[in-house]
Amino acid sequence: MWSRLETLVAEAARDTSARALVLCGSQAAFVSGADIGDLRAMQSAADGVAYEAAVERALVAIEQLDIVTIAAVSGACTGGGAILAAACDIRIGTADSRVGVPIARTVGNITTARNVARLAGAVGRSRALAWVLTAELSDAAAAERCGFFLEVVPDFDALIARATALAASIAANAPLTLAAAKELVRRLSRVAEGVEDRDLLERCYGSDDFREGIAAFIEKRAPRFLGR
Repeated sequence: MWSRLETLVAEAARDTSARALVLCGSQAAFVSGADIGDLRAMQSAADGVAYEAAVERALVAIEQLDIVTIAAVSGACTGGGAILAAACDIRIGTADSRVGVPIARTVGNITTARNVARLAGAVGRSRALAWVLTAELSDAAAAERCGFFLEVVPDFDALIARATALAASIAANAPLTLAAAKELVRRLSRVAEGVEDRDLLERCYGSDDFREGIAAFIEKRAPRFLGR
């Protein structure tokens, strides 16, 4: 998915007629997190670092677009889904949306410094940290209150209609102003690029706890994390 998304965004970047990009999943889920098959196939901590690098390439491609990006979120928006949505300029959700980063109770990995910065930019440092520490999901109303969603609509049909209308409205605005505003946000966000996080990625992806989390997920049981 991340590789295909990177390709599609590159196509949008080359399309001089494109003025907005709406990202949408299914009615059941925007993105519900990493594919457990991908995680299960990892043989070492280096595989985890490489996976996060692939995710980063797609997210950077989205953030480098000069046109507006809108995440139209329905259902589950968890883990990498929450980070993907946070990389977009605007997020709209449905009433049944659930948002969070439950990795501390699922597979026991960690995300990158830049992804934490993306979440913090969307909802603030305290909320972003709470999502990781508690592994709890916020409902649509809570996600709107903390600023993750610009607005919440009743259902999937309303989501598509609203996202399309908002994209058209923004696309009618001055393109140089939009591009400049997005570049200002990119410049403000660059502090996270210098944060070292490889040691933390390797520690989590190379741990017994990560392998236990994968096994527990597949076996549909609660993981037994031991901190090693």
